[in-house]
Amino acid sequence: MTAELRARGGGGEDCQVLLNQMKEITGIQDSAFLLAALKAADGDLMEAVTFLTEDPAPEPVQNPGAAEPSAWEGSAVGKQLPQDVGAAPAPHNQDNLHTANTARPLESPAAPAAERDAAERPQDAHSAENKNRSKRKRCEVWGENSKQNDWRRAGDWPVGMKNIGNTCWFSAVIQSLFQLPEFRRLVLGYSLPQNVIESCRSHTGKRNIAFMQELQCLFALMLGTWRKFVDPSAALELLRDVFRSAEQPQQDVSEFTHKLLDWLEDAFQLTVNVTSLGDKSENPMVQLFYGTFLTEGVHEGNTFSKIETFGQYPLQVNGYRNLNECLEGAMVEGEMDEATASQSVKYGQERWFTKLPPVLTFELSRFEFNQSLGQPEKIHTKLEFPQTIYMDRYLYCNKDLIQMKREEMKRLKEKMVTLQQKLERYMEYGSGPARFPLPDMLQYVLEFIATKPAVAVSSAQSSPTPLLHCQAKPNVLDALSQPNGIQERTDTRTEDEAFFVANSSPQQSSSMELQPPVSPAELSERPAPHVVSKEELNLVQTCLQRWRNEIEQDVQDLKESVARINLSIEQMYCDPLLQQVPYRLHAVLVHEGQANAGHYWAFIYDQPRKRWLKYNDISVTESSWEELERESFGGLRNASAYCLMYISDQVSPVGADEDEGPEARQLQKEVEALSPELKHYIQEDNWRLEQEAEEWDEEQSCKIPQMEPSPTSELQDLSSESGPEQSSVCEQSVHSLSSEHARIAKEQTAKAIANTADAYEKNGVEAALCEAFHEEYSRLYLLSKETPTPQNDARLQHVLIYFLQNNAPQQVVERTLLEQFADKNLSYDERSISIMKVARAKLSEIGPDDVDMEEYKRWHEDYSLFRKVSIYLLTGLELYQNRKYQESLTYLVYAYQSNTKLLLKGTNRGVSESLIALYRRKCLLKLNEVAASLFVSCEEAHVSEGVSILNELIIPCMHLMNNLQISQEDLDAIEVMRSRWCSYLGREDMDAKLQMKLGELLPRLLDGSTEVIVLKEPPKIRPNSPYDLCSRFAAVMESIHGASAVTVN
Repeated sequence: MTAELRARGGGGEDCQVLLNQMKEITGIQDSAFLLAALKAADGDLMEAVTFLTEDPAPEPVQNPGAAEPSAWEGSAVGKQLPQDVGAAPAPHNQDNLHTANTARPLESPAAPAAERDAAERPQDAHSAENKNRSKRKRCEVWGENSKQNDWRRAGDWPVGMKNIGNTCWFSAVIQSLFQLPEFRRLVLGYSLPQNVIESCRSHTGKRNIAFMQELQCLFALMLGTWRKFVDPSAALELLRDVFRSAEQPQQDVSEFTHKLLDWLEDAFQLTVNVTSLGDKSENPMVQLFYGTFLTEGVHEGNTFSKIETFGQYPLQVNGYRNLNECLEGAMVEGEMDEATASQSVKYGQERWFTKLPPVLTFELSRFEFNQSLGQPEKIHTKLEFPQTIYMDRYLYCNKDLIQMKREEMKRLKEKMVTLQQKLERYMEYGSGPARFPLPDMLQYVLEFIATKPAVAVSSAQSSPTPLLHCQAKPNVLDALSQPNGIQERTDTRTEDEAFFVANSSPQQSSSMELQPPVSPAELSERPAPHVVSKEELNLVQTCLQRWRNEIEQDVQDLKESVARINLSIEQMYCDPLLQQVPYRLHAVLVHEGQANAGHYWAFIYDQPRKRWLKYNDISVTESSWEELERESFGGLRNASAYCLMYISDQVSPVGADEDEGPEARQLQKEVEALSPELKHYIQEDNWRLEQEAEEWDEEQSCKIPQMEPSPTSELQDLSSESGPEQSSVCEQSVHSLSSEHARIAKEQTAKAIANTADAYEKNGVEAALCEAFHEEYSRLYLLSKETPTPQNDARLQHVLIYFLQNNAPQQVVERTLLEQFADKNLSYDERSISIMKVARAKLSEIGPDDVDMEEYKRWHEDYSLFRKVSIYLLTGLELYQNRKYQESLTYLVYAYQSNTKLLLKGTNRGVSESLIALYRRKCLLKLNEVAASLFVSCEEAHVSEGVSILNELIIPCMHLMNNLQISQEDLDAIEVMRSRWCSYLGREDMDAKLQMKLGELLPRLLDGSTEVIVLKEPPKIRPNSPYDLCSRFAAVMESIHGASAVTVN
């Protein structure tokens, strides 16, 4: 863009075109401000727009440059080479390369170790930060067989619950209740006298007793099992008879919780009836979960009052921003004042809690019935809720104080509306359909009267006198034509002062003279008054300046008044007297999907660990309040909170004395307190786990182990050398990797040897090796310093370019290069053989004290993985261009995962993450369209193919993407794909069988992190030569970026 502007050289006209474009794009009308931004961007329109519209990002920490070629003196390699061979610094460009070579013998000045350490520290910090950010994975995709260790519980970590077919609703509710110590104690301690059990004749009573027994067994396993997750099939089987519905395969959490509490209440009433017949107030379930509220109101002029019992308190979501607003809306309906009693047409009522239960559950109504569609719809609006809520403002005992505050709140809101209306009159001024801020309109009038007529401007431009004025404000294009964008300053103000004025706030600029700085070209294009005298101009400018100052002051006063009222409203209930009844958030039950189907999981606060955990069927993972907010508040995606469970201080935090020890000790005490029958039940299940583990081990011993191939093993497969002279496994793998890299670069090494003919003839083989070594090092060093382009990645050309760009230790760099001259594949002629033998002799004399072989191995493994990632990326892109989306996606997914490991070590260790993510996303969207089209075709073969694509590719990739570092673009793509499948729910043109299959797919599509997901590794590809790989890279990138061809050096 800059070059294009310089080529135009058109002056003010082109500048005005750019300014007009920027005004249209950004909406900013201040020409001086836009001009300053354009200058700061060196005339680049897009860079200037980015500067004006985006938040400033923190400047990336630049990696220190690779050390220049170092001297061999003092190095491991230098010990073995002639000491009389001097050196010159590595040239910085090709023009002075020859001069540097002829000035003195080639040398490599050594970089101090301290500089290398300083270069590596930022990368280490960056790597550690990335590792800390990715604490957990949503699913595992690399293993083809689940290891038996994956079945085992890790210490005292909470266990998950198996989903046995659309039963995530059961898991979410039961886990939330189990983590209430008081509830857990009641269930595990439940017992009935034998005569009561025998005397129970009703079907409902027997079912409730049977369910309590199964729930006891389930809770006992959740306490003492060695398994990672438990199977709730027995308890669910009793529930299925009650909830079984052909129309609704997946249950509603609210409906199930209501039913569950009813069953538990009835079951515990049997124990209460033993001592207090019919007294529900003694029922522990009632005491724990049920409260009462008083309703007072006026209906058709008559007052009424009644007390009701509640378990889950329902709250509407639509129209509210947060939980307190929901509660306020639920507690007050209509008008409640003295005047309403005499007006029969008025209606109003207030609710007041008279008794709050220890466990307070809010049911958020996120579903509504769409009359036009004839089906329910989910409400996705955002609703915030706090970690601690104070219930004082809703209690009957605070009625008088709260009514006063509500009156005050009503008065403040009315005043707020009045002030906002006044402010709106200033900010949307005018009588026609188009309204503008009044201060801006005054500015426009000022600009109009200050504009000279076009005739005056043109004559001024042709006269010699105004040239001084033009010099005072040089054209921006003239500035851009200067080297580095630095203009010759003839203005009396400095550039910094001009930029400060352009960026000054409205308060600052209002006190300055309102004289808009515009260019002559701009003036010539604007409307202007035909005649205006100096006296008229001064008078109008004075009036406009005063009026604008007055108006800006009025606007500022109104904004401050609005802010004060907002603050008063926010702090209305912050009275310490209204913070005596705190309830802490215990669990959040989340639903993702649509009204007809979806997936449930729960966030539960673990009090002993002081952290949030996410319970997602068999998976229990560490979480955070930030993740909970993201997945529960709603508004961003199809996931939102459906049920909130708060607990009071009456509920024991850990079920025992908190000072007695960690969670493991508390669990052990609870297990020891169980009945002998439940202890025996746990022991039997743990014994069965051991049996299953032994059987699994026997099965696996009969199979050939399937392990993920490492970069080392892959290269060993490709290598023709086995390295028999190496004694240890570590040395063999290092030898294989470095030898492979030497073979890849053998043509470049052979060319370096060919250029040493004179040194070989005159000074012998060691001098020839030394010259070839320095020549090749200098060439690669210069390549590593070249500015990369999207179509050219120099790292693909040679392993040392990769090492130099990533600040590898000098010993690693030197040994790698020496090993390339020691490669026995270079035996083309007598000179090559002689140099190879000398290099091998020197290589054998380098001891472990000279080079850390473990570090050496890691660097070569990284480069091997880098080449693999590059090859996978290129293959994936080529397949994508050929519309082979299934094959392409597999390569891109593996490229992304492997590349992530490299990027943890440094930003220059891998390839462009955004490029892989972009085409991975494109592949997924294309495949999703294909799979969805096949599914709705209703033809059995096509439906099966669509389901196969979804299960084998789309779902694994979606859940692999959906981690803590997911980008907004990936989130949007996942939402598009999920919405496509959710839109098929309830379609009349789909038969019941297809709808049932869709119901089975959706839970996995919406959240499949509860199962082990396997992706098959793509077929291995034999690496290309550096030239072929670079040419292929250039061709693919050229087609993507639409760039010109690239020459491979």
